[in-house]
Amino acid sequence: MGPSFNEQFDQHGVWRREFAQQLKRLADWMATHDLMDAAVQERLQRLEEQVRSDKVMVAFVAEFSRGKSELINAIFFADYGRRIMPASAGRTTMCPTELGYDANVAPSLRLLPIETRLQMQSLAEWRVKADRWHEIPLDVGNADQIAKALEKVAEVCKVSLDNARALGFWHDDLTDENPVPDAQGMVEVPMWRHAIINIPHPLLKQGLVILDTPGLNAVGAEPELTVNLIPQAHAVVFILSADTGVTRSDLSIWREHLAISPESVEARLVVLNKIDTLWDTLNTADQVQSQMERQCATSAEMLGVSLDRVVPVSAQKGLVAKITADDVLLETSGLPALEEALAKGIMGRRQSILRAAVATGVASLRTETSRVINIRRRDLDDQMAELRSLRGKNASVIESMRHRIEQEQREFDLSTAKIQAVRAVHLKLLRDVFQQLGAKALKAELAELAQTLQQKGLKVGVKKIYVQTFDKLRGTLDKAQASGTEIQAMLSGTFRQLNAEFGFSLQVPAPPQLEHFAQDLHQIEQSHLQYLGMGNALKLAQPEFAERLVRALAMRLRTVYESAANDLELWSKSATAQLDAQLRERRRSFARRMEAVDRIQQAASGLVERISEIEAGEEELGQLERKLHELTSKLVALPGAVPAVTEAHPVSA
Repeated sequence: MGPSFNEQFDQHGVWRREFAQQLKRLADWMATHDLMDAAVQERLQRLEEQVRSDKVMVAFVAEFSRGKSELINAIFFADYGRRIMPASAGRTTMCPTELGYDANVAPSLRLLPIETRLQMQSLAEWRVKADRWHEIPLDVGNADQIAKALEKVAEVCKVSLDNARALGFWHDDLTDENPVPDAQGMVEVPMWRHAIINIPHPLLKQGLVILDTPGLNAVGAEPELTVNLIPQAHAVVFILSADTGVTRSDLSIWREHLAISPESVEARLVVLNKIDTLWDTLNTADQVQSQMERQCATSAEMLGVSLDRVVPVSAQKGLVAKITADDVLLETSGLPALEEALAKGIMGRRQSILRAAVATGVASLRTETSRVINIRRRDLDDQMAELRSLRGKNASVIESMRHRIEQEQREFDLSTAKIQAVRAVHLKLLRDVFQQLGAKALKAELAELAQTLQQKGLKVGVKKIYVQTFDKLRGTLDKAQASGTEIQAMLSGTFRQLNAEFGFSLQVPAPPQLEHFAQDLHQIEQSHLQYLGMGNALKLAQPEFAERLVRALAMRLRTVYESAANDLELWSKSATAQLDAQLRERRRSFARRMEAVDRIQQAASGLVERISEIEAGEEELGQLERKLHELTSKLVALPGAVPAVTEAHPVSA
């Protein structure tokens, strides 16, 4: 059996820390040797941020009383020697609960009151309003205190039907989903809308985020949870009960919130929990095994997943086995098999994506830095040819050389006006793209959909407008792609001219490809689409629900647009930084050439000395190139990383 989820996550954390240290060594070395231009610095920062801030979110989703919290305890918190998340009979987790770690925030439990749902702000907006959250400090050295504090996520309060309706927990036309009123006509609703637990657990410190969700009624009432948080989770663990199999409410959650597309099902793992309920002294071990296999097969068929995506487990027995160090019971509980499935599925996918991105980033970094080194090498070669041509020449020839260098420098300085004009056009085109992808433009594109959704009563024709809206959004990305290609073509023409006139080696990077952002739009479209069908028509008729849906959609789309704009900006910096680097190196070259001529005029030995200095400089550049290769190769050759990055093509000098 392979490493457990915890072990593999630990290994991933070690890799991330070593990568950050190696990246810092590379950055310090580049700064020392003046190899840090704007594009290189941007790439270094992005690589560091990408690896340092990488989060792996695992969402646990199920109907009430399927054992989600107990499973979280068993997988992640058994080392505490007791339950940390509340996991007793009946309903426990009543509000969506996030477990993570932010070093800038003290260990705490933060709770957002349910009354905030009466206002239209999204969860993302409430996150930055610290004064609206109820905060309970957590004593990280006291497991009992932590467990006692976390019991608050199970708290409920009683409200009138009118309040329940306003909060989204009572629907006059959806009686099956409504809570049961008591003798006074009051109904129970969660006391808290959202909970954030910040503790320095080893896995959480390394970037793991756990999302524990409540049952169907609460999940469906919070659009931002179902259309933003769950779809963006790197994996979703969907939990069933072994004694009941797939119930009607289980199937409802699966169809409405999880099985949105064939791609999304790949990131789903189905857990058949509480298999210990099938353990029966009246049945033989073979009969129990047969029952369990039958439940797994039936569940897989009903949910439309392959059988290997269904894992039978007893979370309770697994937790007990870990605490009591009972290896036999642990194996029987099925928990190790689940941890291995999580490790291979979630961590395997996440690591391959991150490390492939790192390899691509390091290759670009090496290429851009090699270009700077080759510019210097070419200038040294030019100087060497120039100085060798002066051997044996008299003072008038040397003076003539000085005048020629001065003339070249004047012509070069005059060309900067042309370069600035090209830059101005480039920046204008880029600003136009940023406006297309800006918040104001996005709001305008969503205006018709928002207006339709916010009309009273049933939303006739909303699905058609929804599809048209996403067609417009894709059109905007297509325009941004076309603009990037246009900018690239303009720069290519300018760079060719500069290369011809001044012997530069400018190469415009290929225009950024935004297809994966179009794929993100498709996934977002699919994750919201189920809310526009007949099954949700009654919910959608409520203005509050519709407005929350629009806000959740806008928040997620803004992230896609901002990411596309960031990619375009990085591409632009990569192109212009080349020009800046070659302009800077050319000015330095003029200064060095003038200095060499002056020294030769002053002393007969100056020519020989200068030629020796250039030869030493060429050797130093060779050492720089070898060191660059060594440092960048180490970045992608860290234990567990992807194979070493492909050798960057040499940049013509």
